[in-house]
Order: sequence, then structure tokens, then C-alpha cells
Amino acid sequence: MSEIKISVNMLNTNEEIHEENKNLFDEEGIFVINMMGSPGSGKTTILEKLIPKLKQNLNIAVIEGDLYTTKDAQRIEATGVPVVQINTARTSYLEGSKVREASLNFDLREIDLIIIENIGSLVSPAEFDIGEDVKICIFSVAEGNDKPLKYPMMFEKSTAIILNKIDLITFTNFKVEEFYEDIKLLNNKTKVFQTSCTRNEGIDELSEWILKQTKEKSNLKEN
Repeated sequence: MSEIKISVNMLNTNEEIHEENKNLFDEEGIFVINMMGSPGSGKTTILEKLIPKLKQNLNIAVIEGDLYTTKDAQRIEATGVPVVQINTARTSYLEGSKVREASLNFDLREIDLIIIENIGSLVSPAEFDIGEDVKICIFSVAEGNDKPLKYPMMFEKSTAIILNKIDLITFTNFKVEEFYEDIKLLNNKTKVFQTSCTRNEGIDELSEWILKQTKEKSNLKEN
């Protein structure tokens, strides 16, 4: 008997799950952020700074993605918002099906904003839509200004880019002008925020932008 090969188009399957997730969140008027970036870029610390500001006006839930441990989820839980941990063990990105499963742990009728902290990587998370409204890339100056052209997909797909740890810029050879030139070349529509969590710089501007985006989606549902 000859071998029968069966192939499944995983991209189509992922797109279907993305649409299902998006429809679910849209029905509830929930704004969803897919937060991506390298390990150590400061994703969790940014969330620790943002959440206290945002939760004054919004009901927030967080989905934490990591290979192992619940350390980041514990840090987010300490901010007083509901959080669900997804451990992937080997996979370097969050799957849409896992995001949907995690989201059902929340009372979606009471949620305005879901922030998904994806697995630390500049590659895989950008390849897969998981039901989000926007992708946000957090990028540290310590990573070097050459990375956007080396890992273009992350920056091409991001609605906003957070240039983080700008307080360290004098200790690096990071060239800000070249960074902005490369970002404009890849994605001239993206919005760039400069932040420093140690100095609380840029956090207010970022939180105001997220609040505006979330409120706009909520208003669309009401209308």
C-alpha cells in the first residue's frame, strides 16, 4: 500500500481561530492588546506601571504567556487584576486556541481590556494573530538599534512600538535617529512611545493612548 500523506494548513486554522476569538471579544466590546518583545525588554514591568493607571477607568484582565513558571503572573496578580497563566513549555508563541481557553476564565461581560503578554521573542509571536485589536512591541535600547531591520515582521505588524529603558541610552551605542528611520521604512503608520520605568517616563502618554483606544471600541459597541 502506498503512503498517504495528510497535510493541514496550519495558517488557515490559525486564521479561523483568530476570527473566532476576535468575534468573541468584539461581541463583548473588549479591546485586546497582544504585547510582544524579547525576554528582558521590560514587558512585565511596563504592565506593572500601566495597570494602576488604567484600572482607575477600566476593568482589566491579563493573560500571561511564558515557557515555564508563574513568576510574571504573580507580579501582575499583585496589581489587583485577574490574571491567567499559559505555559507553553516549548512553543515560543501563544496559540489562539490557548488564548481563547484562558479568556473564558474571566467574566467577559465585566471586562473592558485584555492585555496578552506573549512569549519573549522578536520572531514567532508576530507571525500569529490571536484575536487582538492591536499588536504592541516593547523594545529595549539595550537590544541595539539594528534589530528592526534584522527582525522586520515584529515591527511591520505593530500598531505601536514602545522604546523602553531610555534611561540606559547613554550606556549604549543605540542610535535613536537610525532607529526611527528604520521604523519609518518598515511601518510609517506605527506610533512610537519612549519609556523608562525607573523614571516613570512616557507611562502617562502610553496609558492615555490605550485608554482612548479601549473607550473607542466600547463606544462602537454601545452605538
